[in-house]
Amino acid sequence: MKKYMFIVFLSITVMAQEPTKRIEFEAPGSYPEGIAFDTAAKVFYISSARLGTVGKVTKDGKYTELYADKSLKSSYGVKLHPDGKRLFVCAGDANYSKFSTPETKKKMARLLIIDIKSGKKLSDIDLSQLVPGEHFPNDIAFDDKGNAYITDSYAYAIYKIDNKGNAAIFSQSELLKSAGVGPNGLVYHPSGYIMVANNGSGALVKIDLKNPATASKVKIDQFFPGADGLLLNDNNTLTLVQNGGVNKVFKIKSDNNWATAQVVASTATEDRFAYPSTATMAGNDTWVMNANFSEIAEGNNVPSKKFSIQQAVFKPLVE
Repeated sequence: MKKYMFIVFLSITVMAQEPTKRIEFEAPGSYPEGIAFDTAAKVFYISSARLGTVGKVTKDGKYTELYADKSLKSSYGVKLHPDGKRLFVCAGDANYSKFSTPETKKKMARLLIIDIKSGKKLSDIDLSQLVPGEHFPNDIAFDDKGNAYITDSYAYAIYKIDNKGNAAIFSQSELLKSAGVGPNGLVYHPSGYIMVANNGSGALVKIDLKNPATASKVKIDQFFPGADGLLLNDNNTLTLVQNGGVNKVFKIKSDNNWATAQVVASTATEDRFAYPSTATMAGNDTWVMNANFSEIAEGNNVPSKKFSIQQAVFKPLVE
């Protein structure tokens, strides 16, 4: 009697990991870069590197324009003032504007202050005369007294704007210099200093508020070329957004007041962030703007209509 061997093949379908949740919205040709969440209104405020507008996006993906005027070229960093009533906006003409002119290209540097309830401009502060040369106003942070700090990525400087609207140079540390884009995202730490990401060098720089000349690098085992937005989660935890081909978001921790730090978690490559730029907190969730700048850097002739805000889900690094 013949014996038959039956071999059963089990087919296992391995599903590819899906990217994390995205809030998609239509804002044709805008290429948003900055993002800030308004807890009271439950909306995201976003900028536009290509059109210079400032918009609002609801959690269900409805986009409306908050502010625009014909003098604007590009808008970048946006931050809600601690009073919850005013939106601060970096306005310039660094690279991708549809409306760029020889008179404004790499020369414009303005800080707009917008009333979020009415959508009207309250202030328009010229920063271009503080430092000679090229300008790229990029991001904003507030200290505990409500003073604003603005990075200028081409002037390799940080400006300070007080509550009366007076603007001055806060720091021109050598550690802010770089080939190309320099100081980018920044945060205020309650212990009395600013931390800023140098986009070109990939370093994280710490600058004391009372003595800006005492700038130092935070010692980390890795650098972050293409570092963009920063977000302080608590006194010992920082979120850093990196584009430049990496396109990931990192959690960094320090246990010695940011003399040294280490990367403890990151998003997955499979999340497929599309040139992530800046981050904001909405409740306990971290949301990241997908700026899609690779499209316009490559000369895309058909600007995108849709953009997305994507949730960052962190996975601990395995030692």
